[in-house]
Amino acid sequence: MATGWATSFRVLKPGGAFLFKLKSPHNAIGGIGFFAAQSQLPLSLAWDTFGSRNGFTTQEQFRAVIQQYRKNQDRNPIIGCIALTNPVFFKQEDWIPVPDTWSRSIVQGKTYSTNDSIGRTLWQQIETVLAHYLTDVPNIQNSFTVAEESPQYGNAVLHKVRIGQGAFRLSVIDAYHKRCAITGEKTLPVLEAAHIKPFAESGPNRTSNGLLLRSDMHKLFDNGYITITPNFKIEISTRIREEFENGKEYYQYHGKNLSILPDLTINQPSKLYLEYHNTIIYRP
Repeated sequence: MATGWATSFRVLKPGGAFLFKLKSPHNAIGGIGFFAAQSQLPLSLAWDTFGSRNGFTTQEQFRAVIQQYRKNQDRNPIIGCIALTNPVFFKQEDWIPVPDTWSRSIVQGKTYSTNDSIGRTLWQQIETVLAHYLTDVPNIQNSFTVAEESPQYGNAVLHKVRIGQGAFRLSVIDAYHKRCAITGEKTLPVLEAAHIKPFAESGPNRTSNGLLLRSDMHKLFDNGYITITPNFKIEISTRIREEFENGKEYYQYHGKNLSILPDLTINQPSKLYLEYHNTIIYRP
């Protein structure tokens, strides 16, 4: 699930709870999702990433609403995207009244913390409702987690969530600051989120299993002509020269460090996944 946002969104850390406030006159919380990633993307790329999960059947419908909201005819504006995962929509009888501190003039959201009494009381109400839904729909419980047997909410909120392909792509784009990890290329439409260990081979949708790569680098990486060593060195296979009698563009990167790494260590390429790519996929 994705939702548009006008500006850069840095309020939540991945796994943080994102509450769905219903519009007036329904001044209530009608559901919850869990923050996965955010970035500023051209509308066309947001559509390629999330499709109808943007809330519209076609890209033209999506564009028309944005143009109306922005009051201009830009066909491919930059829009803010927030990727939410594991949404739970409450039945009307489970809607939670918003706290008195939520002013009706607020249009871009409000932050609550369990460190204060208002936020703590609100979260306790949400926990109670969530427990009811987890009981009624057993499969939801497993969908919340990556490795744990049960969801970790409460004070920890839900620090690990299972993310889909769209959220994976957005999280990798954000982690690599919209630059190719090998070349440093910044032209976003040609950059792709690559799995280090392929998704089809049980590679998870985790930022640590991802690299943001220029489309040609992505294809070469997936086909074993390029790999990244566990110490983040780039290796280019001799097979490019042998099989295609070319490759000057690519050999300039051989032996160099990655052009960019995520700021957070937890988001940097996992040595486990890199070793898998080195030994199983790479063709030296």
